[in-house]
Amino acid sequence: MYALHLNEQELRRHKLRNVVQSILLVGGLTLLAAAIGWLLFGPAGILWVIILIGAALAFTPSISPQVILRLYGARRLRRTEIPEVQESLAVLARQAGLPSIPELHYLATPMPNAFAVGSASSSAIVLTDGLLRVMNLRELVGVLAHEVSHVRNHDLFIMGLADIISRVTGAMATTGIILLFFSLPLMLAEQVGFPWLLIALLLGAPTVNTLIQLTLSRTREFDADLDAAAITGDPAGLASALAKLQRYDPGFWERVLFPGRRNPHPSVLRTHPATEERIERLLALRQVASLRPAYEARSIALPSHLAPPVHRPRWRASGLWH
Repeated sequence: MYALHLNEQELRRHKLRNVVQSILLVGGLTLLAAAIGWLLFGPAGILWVIILIGAALAFTPSISPQVILRLYGARRLRRTEIPEVQESLAVLARQAGLPSIPELHYLATPMPNAFAVGSASSSAIVLTDGLLRVMNLRELVGVLAHEVSHVRNHDLFIMGLADIISRVTGAMATTGIILLFFSLPLMLAEQVGFPWLLIALLLGAPTVNTLIQLTLSRTREFDADLDAAAITGDPAGLASALAKLQRYDPGFWERVLFPGRRNPHPSVLRTHPATEERIERLLALRQVASLRPAYEARSIALPSHLAPPVHRPRWRASGLWH
């Protein structure tokens, strides 16, 4: 057993808060879409919202993890490559109750990062060259546990669902604005009062959608942090990894001019809460047992053929930075 025992009551309280927040946020997106549908078309508008969301969920094809991995040019690591990391991932997957062990992939970019793709039944975790070189084993196990938690918690599906609801809301808001534009001459001629509430809702819907999605993304990150701490029993290990990653955060002008340059992972997982707050929450979880040797802060032995990449992260034809 790799997992240690954290303060169960404290962890359960944090976890419950994050789950409730996620439910409320997805519910908020749905209510916003329903409100626009009601104001535009009455009860039929709510029915149309339900139909559109259901159709999008039913007919939107799920993207295979291999498609995303090929876009990045990530290479699958063989079992003989960095075996201690492979073994740690297998143990973490079993601890998390995943039906299968995520495939481990390597991305030749100097920026330290990791991301997961796929679902619980078929998933992959990508580690960049920069991450493998700056993290010790204890820290890397924390990062792996965080990504395993994303897979177990179906975070890609949840964020995808939120995106579908947001797109339906955006489409209905656009439709409403067009209808209002063409109805404007008639309202002026008949001196009908303007539907200010509807106008405000239609114009503000995109901004509200974005704010809710950003908050949902931050909530899922907090949840993955807490689950990672529960799986490994070592919140300080992940906190140490986050502190290292913080040194590579882009400055203001780089975020403005080159968004995504230091974030080689899918945009659905790009919005993270403040690192300081994540570290504070992790360190608030009491660690009540000593670490096993496998979690020692020792360097990772990389095979000689994994030479450090000489290129800087750059924009690719796929639209990705790495």
